[in-house]
Amino acid sequence: MTTQRPLERIAILSVHTSPLDQPGIGDSGGMNVYIAETAKRIAARGTHVEIFTRATSAQNLGDQLLADGVTVRHISAGPFEGLRKEDLPAQLCAVTAGVLRAEAQQPEGFYDLIHSHYWLSGQVGWIAQERWNVPLVHTMHTMARVKNLQLAAGDTPEPAIREIGEEQVVNAADRLVANTAAEAQELIDLYGADSDRVRVVNPGVDLEQFTPGSKNDARAALGVAKDAIVLLFVGRIQPLKAPDVLITAAAELVRNNPSLRSKLVVAICGGPSGSGLERPTALIDLAHELGISDCVRFEPPSDRSRLVQWFRAADLNVVPSFSESFGLVALEAQACGTPVIAANVGGLPTAVADGKSGVLVNGHDPRHWANVINDTINNSDLMSSLSNGAVAHASQFGWNATADKLFQVYQEAVDSAATRGASV
Repeated sequence: MTTQRPLERIAILSVHTSPLDQPGIGDSGGMNVYIAETAKRIAARGTHVEIFTRATSAQNLGDQLLADGVTVRHISAGPFEGLRKEDLPAQLCAVTAGVLRAEAQQPEGFYDLIHSHYWLSGQVGWIAQERWNVPLVHTMHTMARVKNLQLAAGDTPEPAIREIGEEQVVNAADRLVANTAAEAQELIDLYGADSDRVRVVNPGVDLEQFTPGSKNDARAALGVAKDAIVLLFVGRIQPLKAPDVLITAAAELVRNNPSLRSKLVVAICGGPSGSGLERPTALIDLAHELGISDCVRFEPPSDRSRLVQWFRAADLNVVPSFSESFGLVALEAQACGTPVIAANVGGLPTAVADGKSGVLVNGHDPRHWANVINDTINNSDLMSSLSNGAVAHASQFGWNATADKLFQVYQEAVDSAATRGASV
């Protein structure tokens, strides 16, 4: 029988995006929040965390403290700017060299475990795992084969190099962390993952920051009329997230009820990302073409305090994504007491309790979305029930619970590796 080995220091790999970046800009999103929030809570348990990410400016070279016990280490690999996520496979050798070099400067056995996020980081973790002789835990966050099965019209499929890279990481990892049971099954069915190595750990929400509050005060702070009907989208602007579905549905609402125009506010909070960079003004053009530019308000990515205000100000948070491994914004909105209308895809059926904290919608027909939004917003009893249910549902997903479960996976991976070593 082996003695449980304490975890003194772990390396987290987040190659394509830094937990220091503002979510909603470029490739920054829920994964950034996930890494930052879990790292802080794991460090609070006495395990030092070092997060490796690619440097994207000369100003962020070197190390930076994210929180007590959490250090972000920037690796120089390729030009600082002008590289998209799709360009990064060519820089993986440089990133890997930087990560290995950092470890080589430390005493032997410096890290107890590696946790890689997204397939690019998994490729680096795969090599570091073998060089350092430590277990590799990997979280996909999104998967090419899942996205390609649920592509938005006109969107670009994920390339074969990514599918191959993901499969390699699945085979190399000691443990695979899935956000939901549905994602765990996708890993098994689409990538042949060993079910014995897959663990489900739901992401969380900061229940101290995302809380219910005065709708009128939030609207006053944002310059939104008290009697407005506010439909909110928060996320990166790209076809995968489908903000165009909301705008088209809003146009349908106005067409069916012209008197709605004077009150309707469709708030789009986020910046272009991914394939959305190819047409950065596409949503502005769409609103103009549909004749509802006066109803649509485009907001840049917001910091947390302003984002809380938007969630409190909104009547509904709309998440029409074609694919979503979980959907943190849906959880954040619910924690603020705002019901969610979400696509019935990926992890959203876990993030949203259908009929209790929000409504799940099958398909992406804007007319159907308009009907669902209309039926929900005009039913005051339902809105009140969903708002109460939203807070109750979100309360089950604190980041502390996520960190506790992740730590259990880490300990399991380390103990399993120790057992294998002892039997050799």
